[in-house]
Amino acid sequence: MSDQVATPVDAERPFLSIIIPALNEALRLPESLRKIDAFLSQQPYTAEVIIVENGSTDDTVGVVRAFMQDHPYVRLFEGEPRGKGRAVRRGMLAARGAYRFLCDADLSMPIEEISKFLPPAVQGCDVIIGSREAKGARRYNEPWHRHFMGRINNWIIKLFAVRGFEDTQCGFKAFTAPAAEDLFGVSVINGIGFDVEVLFIAKQRGYAVAEVPINWYFDPDSRMRLVKDSLGILREIFEIRRNWQTGLYARRTSSQ
Repeated sequence: MSDQVATPVDAERPFLSIIIPALNEALRLPESLRKIDAFLSQQPYTAEVIIVENGSTDDTVGVVRAFMQDHPYVRLFEGEPRGKGRAVRRGMLAARGAYRFLCDADLSMPIEEISKFLPPAVQGCDVIIGSREAKGARRYNEPWHRHFMGRINNWIIKLFAVRGFEDTQCGFKAFTAPAAEDLFGVSVINGIGFDVEVLFIAKQRGYAVAEVPINWYFDPDSRMRLVKDSLGILREIFEIRRNWQTGLYARRTSSQ
């Protein structure tokens, strides 16, 4: 496992870190990175972008390295073992930003909407999750069967793990630095159930969590596997509950 890092302009403490897990994203990343760069160039704050490549068989690494040559705020972690939860954890704990934003590589939520997750739009929250179901959200071009399956998954998540949220699985979430370091410092789920795990711990810890409506565009190249991933989330929900009961999510001390 290697760590290819380009130092951002404000290496000590950028305002925002954007973390992108990337598995076989050589085709989608160039356009997504271009859009992110155009957005960040218009912002008054400093930022870094962290790409965590985990097990790609295409040229994801080459694409990112090429982009890094002219964009020193981009950092690349390559050769991570597979698992979206593992990749997100790596990026969140390596980030330096005061706010740390999880961003799917397909940008199914336009990057301009990131402002909804940051001050002054949101105040006093530790975790902000994008929602395709909250009042004011809009979904575009999603097949009915995928939406239906998503609602079933959400019902299961509410029943067995985390209540109070309409869309725990959206791939766009923001965390303050202290919340990110605490939550991802104890998380262990490596699959797609990591969202549920982190929100479960956040609720148990008493963090302030907000759900913000977003505009979301269905990508036909979605990596979500309806049946297999839904069963995987169900299995991981019970793993989360067991982990909590056995004290696995206890707060880490400075000596741990």
